[in-house]
Amino acid sequence: MQTKVRYVLFDLDGTLVDTALDMASALNQALAIHGKPPLAFEEIRPVVSLGSAAMILAGFNITETATDFIPLRDKFLEIYRNNLTRHSRLFPGMEQVLAELEKNGSRWGIVTNKPGWLTRPLLQGLGLDTRTNCIVSGDTLEHRKPHPAPLLHACKLLNCDPNDTLYAGDARRDVEAGINAGMTTLVAAYGYIGAADDPESWGADGLINSPAEILRWINAGDK
Repeated sequence: MQTKVRYVLFDLDGTLVDTALDMASALNQALAIHGKPPLAFEEIRPVVSLGSAAMILAGFNITETATDFIPLRDKFLEIYRNNLTRHSRLFPGMEQVLAELEKNGSRWGIVTNKPGWLTRPLLQGLGLDTRTNCIVSGDTLEHRKPHPAPLLHACKLLNCDPNDTLYAGDARRDVEAGINAGMTTLVAAYGYIGAADDPESWGADGLINSPAEILRWINAGDK
């Protein structure tokens, strides 16, 4: 590796925290309220990282232009907000990654498109809000990923150079944002990637199949 990685930024859903079960449960509850059959978890999981609009499209087959989109989305988000950490946990192996970063004094942060009113209580419920060195949510700035502004803002909060920073995410927009910010980028292949996705074509510096592989990228920069 040519670039030395000193700092790590994580996407939230599908990279740092496995939120799929809680998101899927909320969507199926919303579907039940409106007399619609539930979706299989396997159908919902690849959509989780794409946000609430994609979830509503998957469940109700309507887009943001539909007249009933907003009330359906709001009901889904209300249910989800009340059940943020019922099943959500760090991905297996991620605790060891965070512990190693903290042990070495390496600052890490979170950059997500999830709105702050969901991000903050989720992280608080998991005890991560006091561990991370920065949190940039989807409504922190005017722009969201794939725009690089959220990642560059995180670097300002961490007082770090983007060239020394790694960003890991499980969606194309994560990679695009990271590349445009001048960061090393990794695709979390263990995340919410659909069968139709082709992450190898996204232009990331690498694909990882487990959180532990992040440490290899950091350690490689020390050699």
